[in-house]
Amino acid sequence: MPAKNSVKQFVENGYYHIYNRGVEKRTIFLDEQDYTVFLGYIKHYLDSSLGSDPKSLAKEVDLLAFCLMPNHFHLQARQNTINGITKLIRVICAKYVMYFNKKYERVGTLFQGKYKAVIIDNDAYLLHLSRYIHLNPVHIGSDPKIYNWSSYSYYLGQRSAGWVKPQEILAFFRSSQKLSLKDYFSYESFVEDYKEDSEEILGELTLE
Repeated sequence: MPAKNSVKQFVENGYYHIYNRGVEKRTIFLDEQDYTVFLGYIKHYLDSSLGSDPKSLAKEVDLLAFCLMPNHFHLQARQNTINGITKLIRVICAKYVMYFNKKYERVGTLFQGKYKAVIIDNDAYLLHLSRYIHLNPVHIGSDPKIYNWSSYSYYLGQRSAGWVKPQEILAFFRSSQKLSLKDYFSYESFVEDYKEDSEEILGELTLE
């Protein structure tokens, strides 16, 4: 039987939760340089301001949210072409494995099989997925507001970059009628004060 979310259904203009973890749940980011290198690969392929690299995927994939954890990663993305995400994940993971194996003098696979990708088919899931991703650092005792390896600071206006696009999620909070958000005046309030567990709401869309 295929592993959960290993069978992917890609469509143009679709929203996805993409994730993977280290083989045998091993740590895949051992120090700050590792996190920086992985994000650097994403930035290289998604930042349209970096020049006219013919391999750029900036027009094919919009990165809405991300979080890198010691033994896994989460990306929330919209793909504008039918194979944009496939191209992005293949290239960044291949490059990262080469970097990691050279740095730590190892050989073989680093990730637990092929990456997982699950389509997000309604606005509630789109919103709760971003919350779930940004709350991941809580599981390792870190404060999401000061965690360096997620996109939460971009949502809070503390940082900005062309390769991270929080505007679509934040737009929900410009209308108090959307998705029963009238009690949440900001994205920060939704992430930190919402009473239900987003992981339970998302069910099969989350990391197993």
